[in-house]
Order: sequence, then structure tokens, then C-alpha cells
Amino acid sequence: MVVLVIGGAGFIGSSLVRELSKEEEVVVYDLLTYAGRTENLQGVKHVLVKGDVASRELHDVVEKYSPHTVINLAAETHVDRSIYSPENFVRTNVLGALNVLEASRRFGFRYVHVSTDEVYGEECADEQAPLNPSSPYSASKASADLLVKAYVRTYSLDAFIVRPSNNYGPRQYPEKMIPKAVIRTLLGMSVPVYGDGKQERDWIYVEDTAKVISTLAREGRKGEVYNLPGNNVVNNLELLRTLGEVMGVEIRLKFVNDRPGHDRRYCMRNTKLNYHVTPLREGLERTVRWYRENRWWWEPLIKDRFFLEDEPWREGR
Repeated sequence: MVVLVIGGAGFIGSSLVRELSKEEEVVVYDLLTYAGRTENLQGVKHVLVKGDVASRELHDVVEKYSPHTVINLAAETHVDRSIYSPENFVRTNVLGALNVLEASRRFGFRYVHVSTDEVYGEECADEQAPLNPSSPYSASKASADLLVKAYVRTYSLDAFIVRPSNNYGPRQYPEKMIPKAVIRTLLGMSVPVYGDGKQERDWIYVEDTAKVISTLAREGRKGEVYNLPGNNVVNNLELLRTLGEVMGVEIRLKFVNDRPGHDRRYCMRNTKLNYHVTPLREGLERTVRWYRENRWWWEPLIKDRFFLEDEPWREGR
């Protein structure tokens, strides 16, 4: 059977393609923007088609390859960027999801929609909790989730939603907190900390996420929502302290203005799944090792303003 992974050249997407390719024929559909890179798929058996999730071309690709299952990870994901340019998030995350749903209605494939814990806001949420997004990013993801639920009810699509907590691991673009901290420390730079640094996040190693989504692609049930917490809840200061211990250095912190609408915590409860979770310290050790051994991968990316600047979300800079 063919599985089409939209956004399969990105961080979570490329890890999922690695997992799926062990048993399935995988087609990757990706626009290859800044965070979607062919380097992420080196050595992995797949077919790559460049394209936009919000374009009609997606329907042509589905018609050509006839996938049994489509997994959508195509998304603008960085909260700072959503504050700076929210319109990009609406196009990719909302209109893109709508386009996949229309393709599913037309061609009849199973649709796995990958969302985020951020749609719940700061509440400790199970799968039935109301959505309460805080940022343009989380609002765009919540909008897409509601479209999925509406299409299941209205058109009886075979579709369901997966909501992972914060992912980390190899091949994560250095705008994100953990790779940003690792790389800036390797380069002798300080690491910016928003506000007081006591915002709590739940971390899950990306390979754990990939394994669960791969299983759900076969076993997930129509109309369900699956929370995927990592059960590794720490605040940002604790995380950076542990990361420094793993790296064998004291990470230099630089406290900066908090970003607008910054949630104090994310907390999900899983009531439906059993899966392995990598302990945080073990996952950080693997992650640090990978970035140390793969400078070729990240060195071309460090000129990005969202890596270099301490408050990159500020308008007009």
C-alpha cells in the first residue's frame, strides 16, 4: 500500500517517513520551504514530489499514486513566526488542511491529521477538552482540527486527529528551543529565555511520535482525537539546566522580553493509547550527539533571523 506523507521532508515528517518506509511504499509531498529539506530524507527509500499543500496539484498527485492513507504534517509551526506573519499560517495550516479534506472526499483515502497540544491553551486537557488557542499558530491548527471534525460528520470521511506535545530530536530546524540552545552553545553564544523562563512544556522524542503515528495510520479510528503527551514536563529553565549537564557546559542564559500571548504551560492527558516514551535525559543525549556529529546539516541555517535574534517575533525589525 502507498502512504502519502504531506510535509514529509520536515522534522516530524522525515522521522515518520523513516518509520513508515520499513514496511510501506512512501510518497513525500513537500513544498521544501525553509524547514522542509531533502537532507532530512537522505538514505530513506521514498518518492519525493515538490508541491504546495494548498494547491490543486495535490489532487493530481493523489490521483497518480492512489494512496490508501494520507498523513498531513505540512504546517507552519513556529509560534514566533506566526506572531510576525500570521497570514502564512492561515494559508498553509487552514486552507492546506481544507484542500486535503476535499481530496479525501474526492478520492476516498484515510486521512491522518497531525495537530498540536497548543490548541488546548493552558488547561490540562484530555481529548474531550474544549479548544482555547492563544497564538495565531495554535488558532490556525485549532481551525483545521474543527474542519476535520466537521468533514467526518458531514461527509463521513475516514479521518482522525493526532495531537502530540512538544517534539525534539535530530533534524529539528534551529529556530526551535532545543536545537537553538544546543547550536548557540556550541558556537559560544548565549541562549535567549523569554520572560522568567518558568513556562512548562511536555517534551516527546520525535522517534516516539513517529512510531505512534505509524501505528495509528493502520489502527486509528474514524472521528477520534488522540492526545500524544511525552510525560516529560519541565519548565524552560529546568530544561536548559539539564541540557547543559548533558553537554558538559553551563549554558549562558539571556533573559529577554516575553513574547505576546505566551502560554505558561501545556498539559495533556492520554486516555486511549499505550506507547513507549523516551526519558527526557536520554532523548537529550541522543539529540546533542546528533547535532555535534552533523554540523554540515545545521551550519547553512544559522543566518536565519529566528535563530540569531533574541526577540525575532517583533514586528518591523
